[in-house]
Amino acid sequence: MEIYPAIDIKGGRVLRACAPGSGAVPEAADPLAQAETLVARGARWLHVVDMDRALGTGEQNDEWVRRICSLGEVQVQVGGNVNTARWAGEAMGGGAARVVLGMGVVANSALLTDVVSSIGPGAVAVAVDVRDGRPALRGEAEPFALDLSDVIQRVREGGIEIVVHRDLERDGSLAGADLAGATALNQLGLEVIAAGGVAGVAELTEARNLGLDGVIVGRALYEGRFTLEEAIACSA
Repeated sequence: MEIYPAIDIKGGRVLRACAPGSGAVPEAADPLAQAETLVARGARWLHVVDMDRALGTGEQNDEWVRRICSLGEVQVQVGGNVNTARWAGEAMGGGAARVVLGMGVVANSALLTDVVSSIGPGAVAVAVDVRDGRPALRGEAEPFALDLSDVIQRVREGGIEIVVHRDLERDGSLAGADLAGATALNQLGLEVIAAGGVAGVAELTEARNLGLDGVIVGRALYEGRFTLEEAIACSA
């Protein structure tokens, strides 16, 4: 199982910095410094999100994403409203190992096909965001256009094998990840990365024992609830 430390970038700065003295990673004025520290502590993968793109602020952090991807000592999956084949291609051209497509792309079958055709299904993961067990879009109260079975069908039809399962109600809450929901997707034959709400190392051990392929860690890591070294030890 892989551990994916999250680096959320907004306005050229790390959005979620660690608490001083937490023993996780030192506070970083720039995302590259944080990425370098995580790599030095043993990270094999990073989950990098351009929050300005995700939130539609009009700003972009493409240069920071490229600089992190160019480190060469770590593999990077990139997310944050990846919604065009062009941007997916630019991310891959900048050194990303994988892009994470949002639910909005899945709802547009032509766009999903376009992105997958441009970079190949092996370089694509799909973020399966849920609320109360149903697919959902962050910030929107209306039900998502597709139910979970439709989402999975489109993922499979695209030849995509990796999904990131995240319960939006738990994301950033330290309330515990929805490992049961993630495991249900894993049992369908998909490679599943769990995200959203991870609070401690016990969950990481449980995720490994359940057969999940990865876990994204963010707030709990940066607030010092565990160190990256401890997280990696749980994943082995």
